[in-house]
Amino acid sequence: MNLRTPASHFYTQKLWHTVAALAMGASLTFGQALYADTSWPEQADGAAAAGFAPETIQQLDAAMEKLVSDQDVAGIIWLLAKDGKIATFETAGMGSIEDKLPMEQDALFRIYSMTKPVTGVALMMLHEQGLWDFDDPVSKFVPELANLQVMVRHNEAGEMELEPLTRQPTMRELLNHSAGFGYGLSGNDPVNNMFRDRNVLAATDLNDMIARMSDIPLLFQPGEEWYYSIAVDIQGYIVEKLSGQRFGEFLDQKIFTPLGMNDTAFYVQEADRARFADVYRWDREQNKLMRNEERPDRPSYFDATRLESGGGGLVSSTHDYARFLQMFINGGELDGARIISQQSIDMMRSNTLRDGLLLRGTESSPGQAGQGFGVDFAVIFDPVAADSPQGEGTYYWSGAAGTWFWIDPVHNMYFIGMIQSQGGNRPGAANMRDIAVDIIYADASLD
Repeated sequence: MNLRTPASHFYTQKLWHTVAALAMGASLTFGQALYADTSWPEQADGAAAAGFAPETIQQLDAAMEKLVSDQDVAGIIWLLAKDGKIATFETAGMGSIEDKLPMEQDALFRIYSMTKPVTGVALMMLHEQGLWDFDDPVSKFVPELANLQVMVRHNEAGEMELEPLTRQPTMRELLNHSAGFGYGLSGNDPVNNMFRDRNVLAATDLNDMIARMSDIPLLFQPGEEWYYSIAVDIQGYIVEKLSGQRFGEFLDQKIFTPLGMNDTAFYVQEADRARFADVYRWDREQNKLMRNEERPDRPSYFDATRLESGGGGLVSSTHDYARFLQMFINGGELDGARIISQQSIDMMRSNTLRDGLLLRGTESSPGQAGQGFGVDFAVIFDPVAADSPQGEGTYYWSGAAGTWFWIDPVHNMYFIGMIQSQGGNRPGAANMRDIAVDIIYADASLD
């Protein structure tokens, strides 16, 4: 809910969203959808209500505030929930230093790759309808990708030696980033260079995106390695094809509206410009945080026609993402709205990488011990091997501008950190993610 929006406008807006969702067959009754209070969470229930010692939450809040005072971030919002209660939901710092706008609880963030789990939920909804299976070849739904070749090696001039596919990559491999696709976000190899040269992620729509990448070779044979890729954008395209709806429409009608995620979309309305937090980087020459300018090679976040990127395009609020995560904790439903089944959630949070292949693992590198990948997020399947205090089966991901979350199913809790930081950190900057985990899991109630 936009805390600056009159309540009457909000509920009128929700009524029309509800009617639209019901017309498209959303999984909730009219009464549940119309009268369910989706304003939660608005404030913290407190440490004791969530089962934490007050000292734990005081220490966590102080550590997050220190990130601002140390200029590690311009502003931050953090939320910790356990057993359906909010232990803390606080803000610190500025949403815009130059415009003198404090970081408000209803601030909007570029969540980038935290879009990926949303896309995964959409695809799992279609899996529940029997429209695809994990062992299906990707080319069954995207025939444009049926004749891809695989890069075997390349020279300094960018010339590639290619070989044919030994088999088609499967949907399972598309979901866990072992299908072999590149991305263009990193890597100096010819495959990733082709993604950049063709501006694949700046395509006009998902059809155009597929057309631009349809002959870019794979980095390796399907299933051989883990490589963070454009796979989830391809998933968004598949959602469009299987549902017969534009991807953004499907998300809005099947996920956002039923969950009351009214601030989550692929673009920002002009009326919400002041809520849209700026992105900052540490400038070593000026020894301070500097605001990043929007990329001139990509459509503006205020452009409603920008690419509906399933891999990184969404803008959201802490309130909205908390409702999304609480849906997982609740086994797939929230406030009477059933999104997916517990069985689908169990599939999503299970490591599906082949035996011996770990998160960020390759044929020559073992990867991160005790960690694998499920459906659009990482999974800690062995906390001891991962050297993590978190519960077995904790699943998590993050975004390119620093936003992050994790869900611990053993302890029935989750954490969200919302910042906008990209392009360089202060020398000696704190590892805010580790600090939060260390403080939270030091609480005696979690032993």
